[in-house]
Amino acid sequence: MEVLDVLPANFGYAILTYLYSWIMLTYLALKVGAARKKYGVKYPTMYSDKEDMFNCIQRAHQNTLEVYPQWLLFQTVAALVYPTVASVLGVIWVTSRFSYAWGYYTGNPVKRMNGSYGYIGLFGVIILSISVALQLLGVI
Repeated sequence: MEVLDVLPANFGYAILTYLYSWIMLTYLALKVGAARKKYGVKYPTMYSDKEDMFNCIQRAHQNTLEVYPQWLLFQTVAALVYPTVASVLGVIWVTSRFSYAWGYYTGNPVKRMNGSYGYIGLFGVIILSISVALQLLGVI
């Protein structure tokens, strides 16, 4: 039995969504690296005592990393049964992380909320994952 025989036909969309998320994470990491250089924040220091702008850039990346494992889990579970819908929700979430970061990059942390539409994607895959769990348990 091959993996192509096990995964749903449209799971390729989920894989492309993971690729998009990798591009997003790489972009955020590069922005932090550039900010470290610009503001003189050396490793392993996570945050600056002097440069709030650096902290905004770092925080956008760090917050994304904090939620990323949960998103990956729910995205994968949802995509195993609902690959197309989960992929659309995943693209919404990933795109929102750009909006979140760009809001933070203004130096005004309140503008990070420009990415709050990402909760549609996150809660969407959580709800789909609950549906998958209930189906496996024979409840629905």
